[in-house]
Order: sequence, then C-alpha cells, then structure tokens
Amino acid sequence: MKMARLSEQEIARQLPEVPGWQRVDQSIRRVFELPSFKEAIDFVTRVATLADEADHHPDILIEYRKVTLTLSTHDAGGLSARDFALARQIPEP
Repeated sequence: MKMARLSEQEIARQLPEVPGWQRVDQSIRRVFELPSFKEAIDFVTRVATLADEADHHPDILIEYRKVTLTLSTHDAGGLSARDFALARQIPEP
C-alpha cells in the first residue's frame, strides 16, 4: 500500500516527537555513537529486527562505532507516517 507523503506542517509537528532526529531534505536522519564496533553491529541488528517487523527499512551507514540511520518513504517521495513511527521505536543504544 502506498503511503501518503506528509505535509510540511505534519513534519514540523512530528519532528519534536523523535528527539535526536534531524530533517535532511526529504528524510530524517540520526547518528548514534556506540562504545565499540561490536555494540554498533548489535544495535544495527536490533534496528533491522524492528524494521523487518514494520516492513519499513532505513538506510544504514556503519562507520566503526558510528551508525547513521536515514528514514524516508521512497514510494511516497518523501516522509510519511511510517518514518516517524519507526523512528519512535528505535531505542537508545
């Protein structure tokens, strides 16, 4: 099912509900710093499980102990409610 793209007003309303996430063009992004490479990989595994359950997958960049997650709904051409829903589920490492 195609998700509706959020309006600028809806994005502005939801962004404060996901602390640490920043708007980057038509996506939201957050950088997580982990104590070690192993813990970064474990964190990514937890995120992958949540993403599979939601059937909504972030772009993931792993740089040693730093994990960058980027959420966008490609078939909506930008941000949808699914992006913010998944961002709210991702725990602090």
